[in-house]
This record gives sequence, structure tokens and C-alpha cells, in this order.
Amino acid sequence: MKIVEVQARTVLNPIRQPDPIFGLRYTLNLYRGCQHHCIYCDSRSACYNIADFDGEIQVKTNAPQLLDQELARKRTRGTIGTGSMNDPYMPLETHYRLTRAALSVMARRGFPVHVLTKSDLVLQDLPLLQEIHKVYAAVTFTITTPSDDLAARIEPAAPSPTRRFQAVEALASAGLYTGIALMPALPWITDRWEDLSELIRRSAGCGAQYILPLMALTLRDRQREYFYTQLDRHFPGLRSRYERQYGQRYTAWAPHSRELFHKIGDLCSQLGLACQITPYQPAAPAQPALF
Repeated sequence: MKIVEVQARTVLNPIRQPDPIFGLRYTLNLYRGCQHHCIYCDSRSACYNIADFDGEIQVKTNAPQLLDQELARKRTRGTIGTGSMNDPYMPLETHYRLTRAALSVMARRGFPVHVLTKSDLVLQDLPLLQEIHKVYAAVTFTITTPSDDLAARIEPAAPSPTRRFQAVEALASAGLYTGIALMPALPWITDRWEDLSELIRRSAGCGAQYILPLMALTLRDRQREYFYTQLDRHFPGLRSRYERQYGQRYTAWAPHSRELFHKIGDLCSQLGLACQITPYQPAAPAQPALF
């Protein structure tokens, strides 16, 4: 894999509409491309203009400095989300430490953060996350299957689900707000109720506080073609089933998705898990004294 160091012009991207899933106000991507090679990743789509998503990683070496400058100009705090386009804790982070540097800036500037990751490398930044959590910090682990063997086929270079569950337990034990993104759901691969229920029960047992379910997969242009190529390799015969069921549709809902949503909601309720994240809420301004 080719590593290219680049100088970014800006790193903080405002979200115009309220984010209904993670409660974000801004997104932050410190790298372009990803080392985890998940076969379903939407970031391969042509609209993101990443020519070689799996073959080249661009490292925005000046990102922490830019973030500091951009946050200095913000008058309103809002949650900064990282992990939407790639994993902020891919293996390269052990060398460049851009995520750590960015968290240091957020801690100093008093901005809340949401981290989306598949990696237990996040544990190396636990002290920083605890500091930010005085304002607000949430760490969500994407876990699509409880099976290490299946994950090795669909998320070949990411840490195993077992390691992710262990990281959830470590963060929860340290007082961090943490949970699971149960998304995407790969029809006929990761949408069996037996597997979903095991995943939810293991999450609860590790101290997760929420499950964010989405029983669907996105499919478009380059991303669809890459995914279908991987289906041919790892799940022979399944591609034709996808093509018949979904055609050119962007969203591939899992069969019986509504039934699965209800089952997930019921089980989460039984186990004391929320099905939505509690977003950052800025403190109300102090009321002036009347006397």
C-alpha cells in the first residue's frame, strides 16, 4: 500500500442538517483511504473522489494544526465526529498519531467528540478521551457479526470482533460512554437473528450502553462492483441473488428488516440497552441574578 503525505487546506466539515444517528455538528477525517479493507465500505463510491481507496492512503500531516486554527474561530460548540470515511485508528495511526493530536486539540479547546472505529487501538488514547468526556465523549465500535471467522472475510484487516468487545469492556469500565454500531447489515450474510441476538447479548455483557442498528447496506457504482467481486470470492453464488433482489437500488434492505428491527428493540429493552445515542447537550447559560 502506498502512503502519501499531503497538506490539507481544511479538515473540519460542518454538517448542515442535524445528524440523526450520532448527533454530529462536524466531521473530521485525518486520512483518505483505509487499511481495514472492509468489503462493503461506502467510501469506495465515486462521489468521494478517492481514486485508489484500497491502494493508497493520504495522510493529512498538518491536520491537527488546521483543526486548532479552525476551532479557535468557532463560537458554538458541537460534536466532532471522526471515522465516517475511514477508521481513525487504522494501523497507520500508531506511526502518525494524528488522531491523538486531534483529540489533544479538542481537549484543550473544550469540544465534544464522537469516535467511530473498529479498532482497539483507541485504548491508547483513553486518558485523552476521559479528559474530553468532562464535556462529552462517545466511542462507538462498528461490529457487524460476533463471528471472528466471518469478520475475517468481510473485514479482513480490521481487529476481530473479540478484540472490539474487549475494548468496549475496557472503555465502559473506565467510565466512557460507549456502544455498538450494528451496521451495515449484509443480506444473507450478517442478518441471521441468531447472530444478531448473540452480538447484542455480548455487547450488553461488555458494558455497552447503546446499540445503533441499521438493517441495510448501501450499493452504488464502484462500491457495488467491489462488493460483488468480493462476494464472488468469498460467497460464491450470492452475487446473482443480490442482483435479482436489489438491481440498481442504492439501499439494500435486509429481508425481514422490519421484523429484525422490532426484535432488536425488544432484546435491547430487556437488556437495558438504548437503541439511540444520547448526544451532546450544551450547558444552559447561567441565569442572571435578580437581586
